[in-house]
Parts: sequence; C-alpha cells; structure tokens
Amino acid sequence: AEHATFFDPHVTYGMTAAFEPMHMLQKMPFHEIMRIALLGNHERLSAKRAYEIGLVSEVVPADKLRDAAQWAADAIASAPPLAIQGTVRSIWAARELSRSQALSLGYAFVGLGTNRESIQQGQAAFAAGKRMKWKLR
Repeated sequence: AEHATFFDPHVTYGMTAAFEPMHMLQKMPFHEIMRIALLGNHERLSAKRAYEIGLVSEVVPADKLRDAAQWAADAIASAPPLAIQGTVRSIWAARELSRSQALSLGYAFVGLGTNRESIQQGQAAFAAGKRMKWKLR
C-alpha cells in the first residue's frame, strides 16, 4: 500500500545485517542495499521508492490493498498447483545458477511441474471457452 515503509533495523540494535542484504542483492541496486542496511532505523524507504528500485512489484492505495492481494492470490490459486510449483522452482533456481546452468535444467523443471492432470485442467478451461477477467498493470 502507498503508506508502507521498509527498513532494516539490524545495525541499530547492534546486529550484523547479513542474510537480508545478501538476498536483496539480486533485487535491488547495490547502493540502495548498502544504504538501507547501514542506516538501520534512521531512514525508511517509501512504498514509491521501493517500487522504483524493484523491491516491490506494485503499490496500491491503502483501501485497495486487500482487494489487490486477494486478486493476486485468487489468480495464482486458479492455476494447477503443480504448474505453479514447477514455475516457482525454476525461477528460484535461475536466480542461483548461471543462465546456461538454469537453461540446462529447464526440461527437468517442466517435468516436475507438468503432468497429465495439470495439462487436462488447462485444456478443459481453454476448451470450455473460459475467459478470465484480466487487469492491465
């Protein structure tokens, strides 16, 4: 939501900020990670700034937050679970591996995330002419 703020309080409380900044290295620019990690409680990122640097993918008005989250959850839940699982695993692996290593595992992830039942679910929805209400972002 527009009013959300983001910060990392570790150093303020005498703790090393280690895992959180390490995970953010592939999401945010280096200088932004250094700033949020080193400034601790002294500064917070606005939702707008978090969106600009790639920490969040969407910012909505506070009164629309629940609807936006519910829409995304419903859309994801409407797909065959195995296809969602295979997709998530492949994306996370691609973040950890080199591009060529990840691509070499692509068919394995397709195999893990696709079976006859999931394809039948997708084909049944298509054959029934089921049209989803999509949104433009």
